[in-house]
Amino acid sequence: MPIKDHVRIVIFEAETYWGRIFDVALLWCILASILAVFLDTIEAIHLEWGIWLYRIEWCFTILFTIEYALRLWCINNTRLYATSFYGVVDLLGILPTFLSLMFTGAQHLLVIRVLRVLRVFRVLRLVRYVGEAEQLISALVASRRKITVFVCTVLTMVIVFGSLMFVIEGGENGFTSIPRSIYWAIVTLTTVGYGDLTPHTALGQAVASLVMIMGYGVIAVPTGIITMELGEVARRRANTNTCPECSAEGHREVAAFCWRCGNALYESRRDEKPQPESS
Repeated sequence: MPIKDHVRIVIFEAETYWGRIFDVALLWCILASILAVFLDTIEAIHLEWGIWLYRIEWCFTILFTIEYALRLWCINNTRLYATSFYGVVDLLGILPTFLSLMFTGAQHLLVIRVLRVLRVFRVLRLVRYVGEAEQLISALVASRRKITVFVCTVLTMVIVFGSLMFVIEGGENGFTSIPRSIYWAIVTLTTVGYGDLTPHTALGQAVASLVMIMGYGVIAVPTGIITMELGEVARRRANTNTCPECSAEGHREVAAFCWRCGNALYESRRDEKPQPESS
């Protein structure tokens, strides 16, 4: 087996022995680098240990840069991986530190601080190592149309109720415009209830009561949608093979070809054409 395939298996296949070791080591590095970013924002620690935290940060940045370069090198379709969710997150984990070298003047200190804080994007990489996260992402993707319809319905409701409250309450009770009234409707429908804007008339309070009651039903709808899709994902159970072409994961247990690019997941199927999977 070529060394490129060996590297790909270690980096992308978590079920192998060396793959598990690599993932655990990388996981601890990510956690340590995030801790270093947190500590560097504490003034007392920064004054005493700032130079060491700076050196530690560069060590992690170099390590993650090598890891990112290896991922791009060992995967066949480099562009597809680089533009994927994990590819972008990997890049965001190392880019801020290099960008901070471009801003060395005193007038750019605020920009440097922002760039350093952006390194907490590395926490998103933890998703890669939580198996349940793949199921949750798959459920969210599968339910995106239902969620879109639900969000559009909620937006319609807050516009209607906000406009209604603007007519009922008026500017003398704080509902000075339709956008401000829509803000009240959003806060009330989501059961947040800041209390900075409240109805004073009997009719307005009746409408507010109706919106509050509807808010409980609104909260339950997306939960039911995602729960249903999670059950479907758990029923189909994804296999652990990573596509050698585009690094996609989350394939069906019986899948022989990648759901994203159509590439064969197994060496013995490389010369075959992908067939549509039965639902």
